[in-house]
Amino acid sequence: MIDDAIRILAGDCTVIAESGDQQEYRGRMTTVVKPDNTVLVHDTDGYQPVAWLTRADSVSSDRSDGFTLVAKKDTQTLRIAAHDQDGFAHYPASVAGPVVGTCPDCSGALVRSNGIHCVDCGDRYGIPSDATIRGEASNCDCGLPRMRVERGLAFDVCLDRDCESLDDAVSDAFDREWSCPESDCDGDLRILRRGGLIAGCEHYPDCDTGFAMPAGVVDGQCRCGLPTFDTGSGTRCLDATCDPIGERRLEERPASGD
Repeated sequence: MIDDAIRILAGDCTVIAESGDQQEYRGRMTTVVKPDNTVLVHDTDGYQPVAWLTRADSVSSDRSDGFTLVAKKDTQTLRIAAHDQDGFAHYPASVAGPVVGTCPDCSGALVRSNGIHCVDCGDRYGIPSDATIRGEASNCDCGLPRMRVERGLAFDVCLDRDCESLDDAVSDAFDREWSCPESDCDGDLRILRRGGLIAGCEHYPDCDTGFAMPAGVVDGQCRCGLPTFDTGSGTRCLDATCDPIGERRLEERPASGD
């Protein structure tokens, strides 16, 4: 179930904002408290809040006599007291984003915003930022959409890592495919997850060579022996510090005196 909520407080209020100096406002205003403890106080004038506090460390409210609210962050304090209450309520809330499919558990809309979220039941799926969500015709047997991610090849896998693992797919294709480029090391590069997917030497920690798997498909071999990737915006070596374009130009440069 969705446990995030937006709280709304409305009425004839006094608002005191303290941050070094003190500012005080009085009027019929609406206060919005977001799930991350951001507090926004709005009146009828323009789009900018009368007062606000972003991601407060604490927010407390009391409805015993009208309502009061106190939000604090570091040295900043925002105090709101209602002289005449028009409303005090909270409403379920979720992230918003483009619709990418239908939740197989509750038939709610799946939206993309820092991952994939169901706006009804709140199910969440983390995905790479460069992933493309496939159409319904490509849905997994579990009912979830598949995503296409390029990590050496283009892989189509389920949003649910427990259903189809991108790590396993990349490992099946490229584990031990390339040798460690260090001259004094005879190890192979394994596909590992260390924050993100990397091609790292099997002899770690004796050899700490490792490279982040680029977003792209393998399209050749660099002069250094590692693969090159077509990233859509150009060709790069698995080793981001290596310049395959520069190396090709060096190879093509005529010898001095020719």
